[in-house]
Amino acid sequence: MKSHYYFSVKDILERKYFEHAKVIAGHNGLARQVKWVHVVEVTSIKNLLNGNELILSTGIALQEEGCFLSLIQQLVDCDAAAICIELDTNISTIPQTVLKWADTYDFPIIVFEREVPFVSITQDIHTSIINQQYERIKKLDSYGQNLNKLLLSFNHCRDILQVLHKELDVQVLFQLKEQGVEIHPHLCSPEEEILLNKYYKHKEAHDHHFASAKVILFDQEYAELCIYRFDHPFSEYELLILDRTSTALAQYLMRELYFNEQKRLEESKWIMSWLKGEQSCERLAAFMAEQKISIHGGVVCICRTEEKEKLDFPFFNLVARSIFEQCGFQVVPEKMGEDVIFILLDTRKAADWKSRLTDAYERILKSVFFKDSSQTLFATGKYQLEMMAIHKSYETARETLKFRSKNDDRGRYYFFDDLHLIRLISIVNENVNLWEMIEEYLSPLLHYDREHDGDLMKTLKVFLSCHGSKQETSKRLFIVRQTLYHRLKKIEDLLGEDFMTPDKRVAIEFLLAADEYLQPLSFMQRTKIH
Repeated sequence: MKSHYYFSVKDILERKYFEHAKVIAGHNGLARQVKWVHVVEVTSIKNLLNGNELILSTGIALQEEGCFLSLIQQLVDCDAAAICIELDTNISTIPQTVLKWADTYDFPIIVFEREVPFVSITQDIHTSIINQQYERIKKLDSYGQNLNKLLLSFNHCRDILQVLHKELDVQVLFQLKEQGVEIHPHLCSPEEEILLNKYYKHKEAHDHHFASAKVILFDQEYAELCIYRFDHPFSEYELLILDRTSTALAQYLMRELYFNEQKRLEESKWIMSWLKGEQSCERLAAFMAEQKISIHGGVVCICRTEEKEKLDFPFFNLVARSIFEQCGFQVVPEKMGEDVIFILLDTRKAADWKSRLTDAYERILKSVFFKDSSQTLFATGKYQLEMMAIHKSYETARETLKFRSKNDDRGRYYFFDDLHLIRLISIVNENVNLWEMIEEYLSPLLHYDREHDGDLMKTLKVFLSCHGSKQETSKRLFIVRQTLYHRLKKIEDLLGEDFMTPDKRVAIEFLLAADEYLQPLSFMQRTKIH
C-alpha cells in the first residue's frame, strides 16, 4: 500500500547522514512516525515534546543508568519516535537495562559509531518534512476540488468510496446508520469476514490500523466512513483526505435525500385520498407491505407556521423526518397550502406514543427552522390503531388546530386528547346560544372591564384555576394581596356572594372557557348585542 507523507524511523535510516547508524534496540518500532527533530541534552523533557519527535543526543546527561532509564521512560510516555545517540563522545556503551526497556516498549535506540553533524541531520530532515507539508497542502486542495467536480456525476456512494480507495490505496469501509457495513473494494468472503471482525473490535477498543470519520446530517450521525491499513498508523494527510471525503459523502447524501423528498411530495396524490378516507384497502395494504416494518398504530399531526419567509419544505421534511424516526415514527408527509401534514406510523409500543411525540416536537421546535420563532405550532389528532381509520385522526387534528386557545402561550403543540373542555364547548355551542349564557352570567364583569379598563375577568380566571388560593392567585397575577382582595370583593358585588358555590362555580368556569373559545368573534357579537 502507498505511504502518503508518512515519514517513519525506517525512512530516516535510509538518509545519507545515517549511513553509519545502527539500531541496537526497539527494532519493532521502526514504523514510528517522525514529525520533527530535537537535540536533547537534559534528562527532564516531558513538558518539552508534542509527540513523534526524533531525539538527537551526545549522551552527556546519560552517563548514569538511572538518568538514562528515566529519559527513555519519558520519551515513551511522550510518544517520541526514537533516540539517536553519538557514542564515544560522552558515553561508549548503552546499559543492558536500557536496551531491555526499549525493546519492551518497541522504542528504537539508534547509535552513531562515528561523529556526525547534528545540525546537518536537523536541516536535512526538517527540509524534507516542510517540503512534504507543502506538497500535502497542494495535493489535498487538488483532491477536494476534483471530488467536488465529480459529485455532480456520481450515481452512488460507491463512486465516492472508489475515489478514496484510488487516492490512498487502502481498504474502505462504509456504514449507513442501522445498516450493514459495505467494504470497498470487495474481498473474498473469508478476507471480508476477518476484516469485519477487526472492524467490530475496533469499535469497542480503538485500533490505530483503522481511522474513521462521521458523516453528519442535520446535526446527527448518519453514517460512518472508515479506512484500514495493516502496516503502520495513518498520516495526517490520509486523515485529512478521509475528512474531506466524509464531507463529500454528506453533501451527496443530502442531495439524494433532498431529491427523493421532492419526488415524494410530487407523488402524494394518493396520500390525500388516504386522509379523506377514500383510499382503497388494497392500495393501502400494498403501501404498508412496502414499509417492511411492524406498525402498531398511527396519528396525524398538522404543522402550521406563520414565518415571514417561506420554509424550504423539502429540507424541513428531511429534518422533521429524521427526528420523528428517532422517536419511533415512520413518516408520510404531505403539503397542503402553507401547512405540512405528517402521517406518523408508530413502529413501537402504542402505550408511550404521546411522550415520544412530545419529545419529537420539542426537538423540531429547537431546530434551525423555529428556534427564534413562536409562530409555529403542531396540532395532533386522535391516535388510531387501524390504518384505514387514519382519516379520523386527520379530522381530529384539524379540530385541534381549530380549537386551540389563541390566548394560551404555554405551548406550541396540542393534542386532541387534551381538549376535554373545549370539545364539550364545541358540542354545546352547536345546540345552545352560548352568547346569551355568557351575557347572563358574566355581563357585569364584561361591562366593568370595558368601562374601567379593568382586569376582573382575568383575575376570576386565575383565581378559579388556582382553586381559590389567594396566595397563589396574587403570585401568578404579580399583584399584592390587598389589590387581590379588592378585586375579589368587586367580583362578589357583581356576580353575587354565591359565585364560589359548587354549581355556580362550575357554570362560571365553563362559560369563562366558552368565552375564550369563541374569541375573537366574542367582541364583535357583544358589540352587536349592545
